[in-house]
Amino acid sequence: MSGGTLAVLAVTVAAAAFVQGVSGLGFALIVAPVAGLLDPGLLPVFVLTAMIPLNLYVAWRERHSLDLRGARWITAARLAATPAGLVLLWAIPEGDLGAVVGAATVLAAIVSTVMPSFTPGPGAYVGAGVVTGLTETATGVGGPPLALVYQHRPAGELRATVAVCFLVGEVASLCLLFGAGRGRPADMGWAVLLLPALAGGAWLSRLVHQRVEARRMRAFVLVFALVSGVVLMAGS
Repeated sequence: MSGGTLAVLAVTVAAAAFVQGVSGLGFALIVAPVAGLLDPGLLPVFVLTAMIPLNLYVAWRERHSLDLRGARWITAARLAATPAGLVLLWAIPEGDLGAVVGAATVLAAIVSTVMPSFTPGPGAYVGAGVVTGLTETATGVGGPPLALVYQHRPAGELRATVAVCFLVGEVASLCLLFGAGRGRPADMGWAVLLLPALAGGAWLSRLVHQRVEARRMRAFVLVFALVSGVVLMAGS
């Protein structure tokens, strides 16, 4: 990986960590399209690995707002769907992975924009867990279904619960990917190398996460996702 590519990834990771630290979502929506444009082989291991320390931090910071009931439903469904996500990854040629990530990103952003307000129940939790298990294991992008479930809940509850669900799911997906021979240790190495950038973005989010209006940040994430997803599809 060239120095320029690494610099672009570092800036992207820092910005994405800040956005997710403030709003509770957005890391994969921001990082996955950029990583897909730079090197499709980075997906999904690089994104999954980079998110683990970030979600550990956010889950601990927001632990008092955790929706434990919802997290249990989502995690159970997400773990059950993880093997199907691996099958989906096998079915997608590596050259087409960027286009698939771009299409999934655009679709998720559109659905997030038009979804009406509702109170989540077991059906919504299970549905979000299943879709997240499929898409995050295959592409690294799994936040939108969880964001849809919690988008009308208090910001702290969204951040804490999404972080916990992500954390468990990311570890499970990585174990399955490497166990099936679909993971590259070098991609985890790049994520470790970029830990200072991730930590910087997460630290900045701590300073402002109670003051930044989550609705505006969410709008930024959705616009970025739409644009980057379209560019990724066009580039593929």
